Amino acid sequence: MDLAGLPLAQLRARCSAAASAEERDRLLAALACDQRRGARALAGRLARRAGAERREASRLDALFARRARLFVAGARRVAGIDEVGMGPLAGPVVAAAVILNELKPIRGLADSKLLTPRRREQLCERIFDRALCVSVGEASVEEIDRLNILQATLLAMQRAVEGLRLLPQRVLVDGNQLPRLKVVAEAVIGGDAKVRSISAASIVAKVHRDRLCLALHERWPVYGFDGHKGYATPEHLAALKRHGACPEHRRSFAPVREVLDVPGRCA
Repeated sequence: MDLAGLPLAQLRARCSAAASAEERDRLLAALACDQRRGARALAGRLARRAGAERREASRLDALFARRARLFVAGARRVAGIDEVGMGPLAGPVVAAAVILNELKPIRGLADSKLLTPRRREQLCERIFDRALCVSVGEASVEEIDRLNILQATLLAMQRAVEGLRLLPQRVLVDGNQLPRLKVVAEAVIGGDAKVRSISAASIVAKVHRDRLCLALHERWPVYGFDGHKGYATPEHLAALKRHGACPEHRRSFAPVREVLDVPGRCA
């Protein structure tokens, strides 16, 4: 492919229009012989784009491989579970369970922490629209303080699974702890980046809890729940010291215990 005589604008257009890996490889080989600075910069961008697409393809291959193994083993309805909210000083811990529909694939599923809020919202809507079933479970602040955060999280996971419209044949849980369930369950460390249904669950749980935090902000705006979502940021800790704890703060967490002797002045 002789590109030496083409203006850079045309080169950029051809690179943008390259639809296949083979076509991009041919363009990269041709650009390697072009000594123009703009052509070399274009080659670098094209190479980075190709690398990113290869990494995403490898990630998706791993996700599909796990699902294929489960399908061969006879598990047709596999629920993924993930939680959000173990670390914050306030608000419930939330878990979500999702059974995806293989006939309605959802592109872009990933660990919710790697996605922008806007992208999470978009994917959450798509998950509810295309998944076979979705369920959200919560454990309250009172349950967190009474049981401890780990047991409350497992309880939220259990509630999420029990709320599914369809009974899963197998459950995959992000992390290394399993809730008490009536179906076969497997813990998957780093599952939110490895298993599509867990990725979907992480997105649903994150969006749900973020919305709860926005509601908390409406009730107690002095704490800034809309920004830090209950985590122990410097702003949140300063607000705790200034205003004391509100009813949605977790009394069993040390930063909250330290201010319990300060009368709460919830707005």
